[in-house]
Amino acid sequence: MTSESSGQQPSPARAFAVARHGKLWLVPTILSALVALCLSLLYLGGILNPNSNLHHLPIALVNADQGPPLPGQQQTLGAQVSQSVISATPAGTVQWRRLSQAQMQDQLASGKVYGALVVPADFTTSVAALTSTEATARPALTVLTNPGLGSLGSSLAGQITQRAAHQASLAIGRQLVSQASAHGANATTRALLDDPITVTTRVGHAIGRHSGLGLTAFYFTLLLVLTGFVGGNIINSGVDAGLGYTDNEIGPWHTRRPTVPISRTQTLLLKMLLTAGITALTTSLLMIAAIAILGMDASHLPLLWIFSYCASLAVGLGVQAINAAFGGIGQLVSMFVFIALALPSSGATIPLHAVPDFYRFLALFEPMRQLSDGVRAILYFDAQADAGLTRGWIMIAVGVALALLFGFAMSLYYDRKGLHRLTARSAVPATPHPPERS
Repeated sequence: MTSESSGQQPSPARAFAVARHGKLWLVPTILSALVALCLSLLYLGGILNPNSNLHHLPIALVNADQGPPLPGQQQTLGAQVSQSVISATPAGTVQWRRLSQAQMQDQLASGKVYGALVVPADFTTSVAALTSTEATARPALTVLTNPGLGSLGSSLAGQITQRAAHQASLAIGRQLVSQASAHGANATTRALLDDPITVTTRVGHAIGRHSGLGLTAFYFTLLLVLTGFVGGNIINSGVDAGLGYTDNEIGPWHTRRPTVPISRTQTLLLKMLLTAGITALTTSLLMIAAIAILGMDASHLPLLWIFSYCASLAVGLGVQAINAAFGGIGQLVSMFVFIALALPSSGATIPLHAVPDFYRFLALFEPMRQLSDGVRAILYFDAQADAGLTRGWIMIAVGVALALLFGFAMSLYYDRKGLHRLTARSAVPATPHPPERS
């Protein structure tokens, strides 16, 4: 029977006729609008003004100046510079850490500070030489960067430190010019003393050339989360289709398998087993592509594989648990948990010290921050436990435990309530949809 002989309109007209029903638009419109609004606010809200959101950005301050103090003064110029740098910085924006040379190197190498300002041992002596004929070069302060914490974070710390060093130079210059003028110094000497210090910048803790300026840790972590998230949803849909609880359509081909009688709890267990097995393959392929094919700098490869597998598995199990609990909207919920809320609070591109408080709160439990810290520790900081690796392992264990507890608690609850998914049905062969005839 054709569509016209049965009294139905041709397909285009039929589609337009159905589209006139307001209820059909209601749910997709509301959900799409909310997703667009929330994603815009989340992603742009944390990056628009990092400088105004600075909150205790850790930077090392090393005063190695051995003096002696200038005549008539009780402190070395290094001590004066250190005090000037701290007092000139707006309160609450930077956490200046007074460290020794060895402590500074240790904290740079473990990712605990974004940079450093170093006052050399001969600083007071070299400044004093400017007022005499013994001067051979201008004294220098050294700014050290830490690209392993990301190009933006390292650059932000470098800018702050350079600005602080320049302000210290001007303050010392005013003091020296005043003294030189009292002793009848000429204009050339006063010009030299006006801004007497040079500032040199160099890398404090080097990373490999194929490290994306400190961004490979973030993108590698993003791939782990995406493979866990996308793979979990693919497994969820594939198992449901294989068990006969959903139809499977590929282009014009449609299949419907006979329904397998199985409880929600057993279905969730099956999906999690498949997730554990397939994640081993996807993790291996990810590392082959990133390291063997593209040449990404990486060390501690066995540890990196194990950590990556566990990280991606934790995300995949979380996806299965959320889908089991929320059903049809589970993919949307897991997208917000693992992607929408996790990306802007990861601290991998914009430091958490330079984002609003809301994102710092999310970073306490959102997985991307914990996982990226662990990957960064392995890739850039020699897999040191206190560089973020321990926290990464702890949060992976917590994530897996929560996924198992939440997923099986909800599926067992549904089973005990008798909330079965579908009634059994027969299989439908895989054939293309017959075209409508006019």
